[in-house]
Amino acid sequence: MKRYHVCGLGNAIVDIFLELSEAEFSSLGFEKGTMRLVEKPDQQALFQKFHDNKHDLRLVSGGSVANSIIGLSQLGGKGAFIGCVGDDRYGLHYASEFEELGIDIGNPILMGETTGTCVAIITPDAERTMRTCLAVSSHLSERHVDERLIAESDWLFIEGYVFANPETGQSAIRRALEIAKKHGTKVALTVSDAFVVQVFGEAFRQALDQADLVFCNASEAQALAGVDQPMEAFHRLKSVVPHCVVTDGPNGAFIRYQGLEAHVPAFPCEPRDLTGAGDMFAGAFLYGITHGISPEKAAKAANYLAMKVITQVGARLHSGANDYWNEIINS
Repeated sequence: MKRYHVCGLGNAIVDIFLELSEAEFSSLGFEKGTMRLVEKPDQQALFQKFHDNKHDLRLVSGGSVANSIIGLSQLGGKGAFIGCVGDDRYGLHYASEFEELGIDIGNPILMGETTGTCVAIITPDAERTMRTCLAVSSHLSERHVDERLIAESDWLFIEGYVFANPETGQSAIRRALEIAKKHGTKVALTVSDAFVVQVFGEAFRQALDQADLVFCNASEAQALAGVDQPMEAFHRLKSVVPHCVVTDGPNGAFIRYQGLEAHVPAFPCEPRDLTGAGDMFAGAFLYGITHGISPEKAAKAANYLAMKVITQVGARLHSGANDYWNEIINS
């Protein structure tokens, strides 16, 4: 029996939540609801503008696959994570928060580097506008891949965004896959965004050839399968990867795992913040299948937890994950 249920490999990002009035937001000149990559000076200017006694800058450690590992650990799973942070206040916050969560992240702190941050600006209409500075998170490379963490995990879970760094990230992924194969660790991939397939498709498909499971939403599945319907994409992916999950927001999820194929309906809700639904689904589903829960029931509980995430602000549940899980599993 291995020490960890899942080891994630991804971009380590500190989310910084900033709630602004419509007037304050207008002064920035940003297009509402967008996510843009920015350089360090732009991000620092944004911090400085609102680093006063009137605004509460809340820090939450994250990143897509990191959020999945956090979800898994909230449910009682044992998680590990491979990513890079700097030795600034954000990196030290990241490392200490993961320690509190009981997630093994090895030695992620790189001296003299700046930690990746995502400023999530929330306006009264519940829109979220993001400015992300990848900084040292994008330096993740082969030399940062900790063989021990992957060897001691049932699953390796790779973030699609890492493919967007051809020199460093893709070498880290190749090394991680090598280690997984050597130690009999199963491999799951998440597409992260359709552009990953559109721009870095060759590298992604090479990794997919070595994967056991892929997670994607409807648009990502369509990009991967080259079709324009989620259901058709799901069926086409059968010939590409042994196990597959396609999430489709309010339309639920299609799953194929260990011979079971099913459509699992979503739980209706009034969303407050759509970020993190897919991350939570993946973490909860991986928790389920590593704890003897049937794939269909695991997907149903994962849908329920994803619904709970989007009815609050932030990409992870503040509390109650276990209670929500048991509510569905025992129903």
